[in-house]
This record gives sequence, C-alpha cells and structure tokens, in this order.
Amino acid sequence: MLLSRLFLGLSVVFVFFVSLSAKDTKPSEKFFVVERESSSVAVIQNGLPIAHIENMHNMNHGVIKFDGKIGYLISRDGYIMKFDPINDKKIKEYKTSDSAIGFTIGKNFIAVANYAKKSVDILDKDLNELQSFNTGSRNVGIKTYKDYLIFSQMDNDKITVLKDTNYGKAFPKFVIYKEFENVGTMPFDAMIKDNNFITGFFKSPFFGVVNLDTMKYKKIHILLGDRKPVLKVPHFGFWSISDKNVFIPAVGDNKVLVYTPDFKFVKDIKTEGLPVFTSLSPDKKYLAVTFSGKKFPVIQIIDTKTFKIIKRFEFDGKVLHVRWSKEKPRLYVSVNDSNKVAVLDTNKWFLKREIFTIKKPSGIFIFEGSN
Repeated sequence: MLLSRLFLGLSVVFVFFVSLSAKDTKPSEKFFVVERESSSVAVIQNGLPIAHIENMHNMNHGVIKFDGKIGYLISRDGYIMKFDPINDKKIKEYKTSDSAIGFTIGKNFIAVANYAKKSVDILDKDLNELQSFNTGSRNVGIKTYKDYLIFSQMDNDKITVLKDTNYGKAFPKFVIYKEFENVGTMPFDAMIKDNNFITGFFKSPFFGVVNLDTMKYKKIHILLGDRKPVLKVPHFGFWSISDKNVFIPAVGDNKVLVYTPDFKFVKDIKTEGLPVFTSLSPDKKYLAVTFSGKKFPVIQIIDTKTFKIIKRFEFDGKVLHVRWSKEKPRLYVSVNDSNKVAVLDTNKWFLKREIFTIKKPSGIFIFEGSN
C-alpha cells in the first residue's frame, strides 16, 4: 500500500513538472516590426530580437497581415510578399504596381488596392494574378464582407462593390455589383463594422456608410457637444472601438473624442499634443495615445472608464506605433529615431526593457500562429 501511494505521488509530481515544462517551452507570440528605411522586418520574441527578414523593398508604409501560418506584406512600391512567420523567411513576391498601400485577405484570394497602376488586382494565395479591375483612380480602403469585395476610388469620389460569382469555389470570380457615386471628396481609409462599410474623407466633414445588406448609402456628420462638425475623418486605423465607446483622435486639436457606437457625442479628453493614434488594450481598460509635432516622443495612457489620463511616458525619439501584447501585460513602442522598441509593463506602468538593433522601427504586427 505504501509503495503504491509513493508511486502515485511520484507520478503526480512527474506530470506536474512535464506540464510546467511544456508550458514554459510553448512558443510565444512574435512581433514583426517594419524597419522603415532598411527594406527589412525585425522579428521579436520573448522580448529579444531573433531575426531580420531582408529584401522586403520600400518599407515606408509597410503593412503586414497574417492568414493562419502564412504572413503577407505589402511594400510602398507595390510588392505583395508572402513569407513564413514561423521560420522568418520570404517565400515569394509579386509586383502589382509602382505604388500601393492597401490589401485584404479573403478566404481564397488576396486583393490589392493600387495607387500608381490605378487598379484593384485579385491574386490567389500563392500570388498568381487572377483578375484586375482598372478604375482610373488611386484605390483605397479595401475590405471584404461575405461574398463582396469593397473599396473606394480616391480620385473619383466613388465606392465600388464587387461580388464573387464563384463564392465557395476554389478561386473567386468578381464582377462589379454596385457603385456609389459622389460619396464625398477624396475617400481614403475604411473599416467594416458589422454589416457596414464605413469610409472617411480627406476633404469632407462627414463619413460615409454603405449598408452591405441593403446596399444603401448615407452620410454621417460627427458632431461635438457644441454641435460643431469634426472637420476631417480620414484614418480609421487610428480609431479604437470598445463595447461602449468609440475613441477618435481629433484632427488638428489636442483632444481624443469619445462617442457612443452610434456616434452620439460623449465627451472630449484633453491631451498633451495633437493625437495621431489611439490603441485600445486587449481588456479594453486602457487607451494608449501617440502624438505628432513637438509631442512625437510622448505616449499618454487613458483609463477608458474614467476618461482620465493616468500615465505619461516620454522617449528619446519619435514614437511611430504601439502594439499591446495579447499574452502578457506589455505595450510595445516603436521609437524610430533611437533604433529601438521600448517595452512597457502595463501592470505597474514602468519601462521594463528596451530592444535595440531595430533599424528605424515603425509598424508593429503580432503573429499568434506560432502557438
């Protein structure tokens, strides 16, 4: 009996240590950091730089997205690249245009919105071209919804909806389904929220919404508490949307604007500088705000319940991007001039570490598929 109990106890201890060891060795999330002036992407894991993926073309506006175990990157000079984010290697590239910044990933395709070529190109996931739609315009804000592909034509003030007539088959075949004319002046960024395609404009004091179920278009003016309109709403990538509020950096004013999800004004939060980017923490408790101009090196942290600024950090260079870890209480910060990524502890709010040898960092993107 005693031997049996001893054996059982040792077995439990063994299983515990095996489980603990497996947990400790489990691959963590990887951060891919665009190295803005070096045609390269830095790779960070467990707080350390582990690789640089070279020959990635013009990274002045490099954007990375992940599809399962594969990464895709678009360069400013129109290359769409497929890479292996587990082994940190480029697999293939295809040039769609001399200038492009937007792409989206569908179930069985990649769609690229071009500037210079003035087209939207549809590729398979191995970067072979399937279709090309000439628009005569720079194309922006490309998104997917069900069997639709939606984008805006910046120079034609138009929103185009394509429909996949091969939906559910091996390869798509898109046709023009509907176009909305005179939607606003110079549409730019866009986002999908539920069944709505929402686009912002450089030169119109409203944003436009296409209901993708009814195919109806309407204009929505964002108003402040004193009923004055917000003058520009170009970049939706800078918004943060929680369950209760929408946080929008004011254009040309030292404020973050707070609205309900149906865009009723709640309040404005006064900030230290002109806000550029708002980034919501995974638990939606905090908002990190970055700035332009003299306050480029500063980040402020806002409590999303009280709308109070609770922390301020200032770095030795321009902050171009931030990204919250989804695994740990960490905020990663691109400090461009200092060739480093700073890591903040978001439990106790202090600078935990600085990761050097990152060349002119800008956009930070998380790959979770290594798990």
